[in-house]
Amino acid sequence: MISKVIIGAGFGDCGKGLVTNFLVFDLKSTLVVRFSGGQQAGHTVVEKGIRHVFSNFGSGTLKGIPTYWSRFCTVDPIGIVNEMADLIKKGVDPILFIDPSCPITTPYDVMHNQRTDNDNGTCGVGVGTTWQREQDHYSLLFCDLFYPEVRNMKIAQIILHYPGAVDIKNFLTACDFLVECPNVSVGNEDIMSEYRTRVFEGSQGLMLDQNYGFFPHVTRSNTGLTNVLELTDENLDVYFVTRAYQTRHGKGPMSTAGFKHNISMDVNETNVTNKYQGEFRRGLLDVDVLRYAIMRAGDHEQINDANLVITCMDHIQNEYRFVKNGEIVICNDAKDFIRKVSSYFSFARVYASDGPESKNIKRYG
Repeated sequence: MISKVIIGAGFGDCGKGLVTNFLVFDLKSTLVVRFSGGQQAGHTVVEKGIRHVFSNFGSGTLKGIPTYWSRFCTVDPIGIVNEMADLIKKGVDPILFIDPSCPITTPYDVMHNQRTDNDNGTCGVGVGTTWQREQDHYSLLFCDLFYPEVRNMKIAQIILHYPGAVDIKNFLTACDFLVECPNVSVGNEDIMSEYRTRVFEGSQGLMLDQNYGFFPHVTRSNTGLTNVLELTDENLDVYFVTRAYQTRHGKGPMSTAGFKHNISMDVNETNVTNKYQGEFRRGLLDVDVLRYAIMRAGDHEQINDANLVITCMDHIQNEYRFVKNGEIVICNDAKDFIRKVSSYFSFARVYASDGPESKNIKRYG
């Protein structure tokens, strides 16, 4: 069996969906595994003229690849129903396996998230508040949805847990739909053994990890290898993904914020400034932060091959440059940029992309 892992090497928003779609070769026996985060993902994939931003399904879905939503991910019933309808409208029939112990995000979690977490930066879809509620023992898991009386009593307790009122009619309808929907099935970790190739699709980035990012501007997830190593004991082919520049949302620290950048603002960008995440910021790539993040990613003894993928090369205008030791490094051209950036690491392979489709990814070393 083959296990490939896609990990964002910075603050997220780097092209994990693009790389996941690129690594899906064996269409008959591949499973995409989501191993962190949840519905806050916004992974853009363009395949055969179809463009879709994945939040509740894996980024191999446009190729017909099923998704396993592992126990480390929250589940948003309304989000799944809405995204499934959108995919079906686009001619795609998605397949989703959900671990029974996945926490369910309720409209109350979303409301509390949007009211309380804005200063630290948040996607506003209730992932962090769902995990906090679970830790407070007001639990609602995917398996509970199959027992309506238990589900309803648990939801009643959650309502008492949060101040304020929310209409949950659509939420309850979505929960009922998931229980009956043929596209959605209960699946535990054994489902992974049925597929020859597992592509583990990460969420956000290493520098947003709850244990070594810049608190409190972090996610409530392990974004590195920690969760993957609990799901499989195989050696891993890991693909660390970064844009050709640094990005992050909101107020958190950004090492190259003081440097003038030359990044195009006119590209087809999924990530934008929004009410809850804050400003979508750009800056020069900092290879020291990149090296730190990769060092902290997890048990490197389990990595068979470590690879680097640099996306969004086409967003750079006029001159390629990055920051090392607080100083700007000027490059002759795109190939020189890729060579110089990768020279600070020991990667088995280096890839770069200059467009939104997986066909735009090419190997450089």
